[in-house]
Amino acid sequence: MDNAAHDMLHAPPLPDTFVLGAPKCGTTALTRYLDAHPQLFVAERKDIHFFGADLDFRNRPRETRQRYLERFSSDHAVDAVRRVDSSVWYLYSRSAVAEMAAFHPDARAIALIRHPVDAMYALWSQLRLNGLGDETIDDFGEAVAAEPDRRRGLRIPPHTPLPSALLYREVVSFSQQLSRAFEALGRDRVFVVVQEEMKTDTEGTLRALFDWLGVRSDVEIDTRPVNTAKAVRSESVRKLLRLMPGSMKRAVPAGLRQGLSKRLRGMNARHEKRQPLSDALRRTLDMDLAEEISRVEAVLGRPIPSWRTADGASVAAATTSAQST
Repeated sequence: MDNAAHDMLHAPPLPDTFVLGAPKCGTTALTRYLDAHPQLFVAERKDIHFFGADLDFRNRPRETRQRYLERFSSDHAVDAVRRVDSSVWYLYSRSAVAEMAAFHPDARAIALIRHPVDAMYALWSQLRLNGLGDETIDDFGEAVAAEPDRRRGLRIPPHTPLPSALLYREVVSFSQQLSRAFEALGRDRVFVVVQEEMKTDTEGTLRALFDWLGVRSDVEIDTRPVNTAKAVRSESVRKLLRLMPGSMKRAVPAGLRQGLSKRLRGMNARHEKRQPLSDALRRTLDMDLAEEISRVEAVLGRPIPSWRTADGASVAAATTSAQST
């Protein structure tokens, strides 16, 4: 046996299951549920984003293939039925799923979606919460209206890590994103989780998902809410965190600086129900995205009742969910 054949025979199995996360659509919660299943291995680090060459991350070098595979080389990973990589921008990426299909011949994907208006508003709120200036427009309606400028590279905060995340309507173009995933992998290899349905019937969603993954569906999972909605305690502190002098940034090691920043941002946040959108803005966005909701249902081949009112209109309730997972 030559060296190449020996290495192939003894190489650890590749990650084969990918959570196509979408921001504020339940990625964190679902990743925790998967990680709690004894027959699954989930990479310790969420949001690796090894795939998605088109994602315009700033100041974030992509991992090497060797480093990425090392994350799945433990005994637990080798013994697991499936090995999972979960990253929140995989569904948004135009190339990630095709890259996964080329990477593993039996790749499977779990895609998460949420009512588009709720997802947009929750994402904007999260970016505003981040202390490093991910989103500097403090009015959601204005931030949505700024998308044409931002598509031209204007009004992009200098410290935002992913400029395309500010194109809120594109982020929630779930019909196109799901169609890409189905085309790359095949419909039977993509499991779609609707965040509202997972929240309403978490145990039923997990049973169906575990069956689809070929693992035991009778495992008890802690399904208490995670990543609930937060608000900024002090806008002044948030701005101060963003304006850290360059000399201080250079003097403090990156790992320590990031850990300290995360801790300070956590201290400057409080858990509270997200304020609902104004009725006027909610109606406008609901009407703007009504066709997109119909397209998502057409792609899935089924209705999504939780995205519609009792009369069947493609309009969500005038309040926004308190849980933003």
